[in-house]
Amino acid sequence: MRDGFGPTMNTPGHMGVDFETRVDFDRLRSYRIARAREALEASEFGALLLFDFYNIRYVSGTWVGGALGDKMTRYCLLTRDHEPIVWDFGSAARHHKLFAPWLEPDNCRAGMLGLRGAIAPRAGLFTSAVKELVGILDEHGVLGQPIGIDIVELPFLFEIQAAGVEVRDAQQTMLDARQIKSQDEIMLLSQAAAMVDGVYHDIFEALKPGVRENEIVALVNKRLYEMGSDQVEAVNAVSGERCNPHPHNFTDRIIRPGDQAFFDIIHSFNGYRTCYYRTLGVGSSTASQRDAYARAREWMDTAIDLVRPGMTTDVIANAWPAATEFGFANEMAAFGLQFGHGLGLGLHERPVISRLNSLIDPIELKAGMVFALETYCPASDGVSAARIEEEIVVTDDGPAILTRFPAQELMVANEY
Repeated sequence: MRDGFGPTMNTPGHMGVDFETRVDFDRLRSYRIARAREALEASEFGALLLFDFYNIRYVSGTWVGGALGDKMTRYCLLTRDHEPIVWDFGSAARHHKLFAPWLEPDNCRAGMLGLRGAIAPRAGLFTSAVKELVGILDEHGVLGQPIGIDIVELPFLFEIQAAGVEVRDAQQTMLDARQIKSQDEIMLLSQAAAMVDGVYHDIFEALKPGVRENEIVALVNKRLYEMGSDQVEAVNAVSGERCNPHPHNFTDRIIRPGDQAFFDIIHSFNGYRTCYYRTLGVGSSTASQRDAYARAREWMDTAIDLVRPGMTTDVIANAWPAATEFGFANEMAAFGLQFGHGLGLGLHERPVISRLNSLIDPIELKAGMVFALETYCPASDGVSAARIEEEIVVTDDGPAILTRFPAQELMVANEY
């Protein structure tokens, strides 16, 4: 393995300046829409109708925060020979007209559907939206061709099918398009990881007996937003007897001397996400805890050493222990513990690496893929466990590591 240095893995300042090459957002948007157009051109679809807010951002370069962005009211239409049209939440459409000059002003439209069912279909919003879309499809010459949709509310699906439009799955098409990252995407992923590097140092200093898990979560949120995060999606804080089995959450548990504790920090910078676990001891560590950590690290390093273009995900998954080897009945029960997943605008993109799916449906690794690898090892004491995660860029020279906070051995915070 090697550290993530290089022209696409660097982490320059977050602001734009005239004296360094940094993220070029015009180039970023051009790359993404080109990838989406290529995927559409190669598909069976006459158009893509996108409700997944990561896909909408990928195609249109628009974003509305999580409180509104995930309510299934925003949508974007992309046809082969026309610019994307975005229907957005009320005044957000007017904002796009003013501040998103890469979009045609007339293609920024106010829209509203069901707010995940809060507005009943009888209000007629689905009917009017489908009528408008059918008119556009006809105008663009693709009415009668299959339309790809990624995710959808059922009333909208029923309405558009009733209008005679054949609907097929476009999420596979969009995830394929998004899996190879540009230099700007990789730089943003690296910058997002660098922010978490710093937060882990803050955690290391704050982690001591008497501190509660939720206090660490509050610290992480505060620091990330101070540094410019646009969304702290989740923070797991897991300590003591809660480590085994992994609950994937946080509580108000008071951290005690000798605890093993692990954390997962999931946030985004300019839309690009982290998934970044680290495990620490509190005050001291036991032989059982150190042994679990050493095994989790060994499984991690074995997987990283396999990362290169041309490798397939089944080989990496097979390099990890089977579920029955670390206390689970089957791979479904252990899913997400020895695990890999693509990172980008979404937390879980391609490739997904696991014994549950990769042995059946392996994916070939290609340069430009970015994914997180996660390992988990329960300790022999029955309560502790080690959790490690590294974010990897596939390069022509092998793996490059974006996550830099030390993790080669179990570090003990505020050691006695």
